[in-house]
Amino acid sequence: MIKNGIEVVKRNGINYLHMNGRKIKHKPWLGDIFSFLYDFIMSKSIFPKKFEASIEKHTLFLKNEFSSVHNSNVLELATGSGNLSEILPCDNNYMGIDISEGLLRIAYKKFTKAGFKNPELFVCSAEELPFQDKLFDICICNLSLNFFSDLNSVIKEVKRVLKNQGIFICSVPVAERNQKQSVIQGELYSENELKEIFEMKGFRFTSYDFRNGALLYFKLISKD
Repeated sequence: MIKNGIEVVKRNGINYLHMNGRKIKHKPWLGDIFSFLYDFIMSKSIFPKKFEASIEKHTLFLKNEFSSVHNSNVLELATGSGNLSEILPCDNNYMGIDISEGLLRIAYKKFTKAGFKNPELFVCSAEELPFQDKLFDICICNLSLNFFSDLNSVIKEVKRVLKNQGIFICSVPVAERNQKQSVIQGELYSENELKEIFEMKGFRFTSYDFRNGALLYFKLISKD
């Protein structure tokens, strides 16, 4: 499951990566000490004020999309506080990554409470995944694609760890749907830019006919 040369040390349900006897470190998330406020900020500020979107519509759409996903190997990029635990059926094999230890601790409690058996959470970046090739059926990235500093590396890594014809589902704010020009952190792409970027990396791009403020929802299929 883990690439050769990487050692995994688990503490309190969280996996830490080591190489050559040293812990692999990442630039800390600035808001890590405020992890306990993450869900409150998302529901009361980010969704209604930045995205001009409904968090309830967001959750319902994803629940409908993933309701038929069972017994699959699922990877989530930027797990955050673990809200996918309320969306994804618990008979799936879940692995999630994030650079925030504080958020992963919250996520671990949510996934175990939701009935997931052995959810695996890793402190690592999406630019360099620790997993072996062709391991996952589905990869998910909600509301975080705009934060990755090296999107090309992220896409390359996702392509590597997905099985042939594997599915990558994303939601992300896009420039043309930001009608009030709200200040949204990270780099905002357009739908056309995302389509071009992903298709150049070997994915088939399809956007969903679903509107929710500044958010775009799309599906990618990994082509052979």
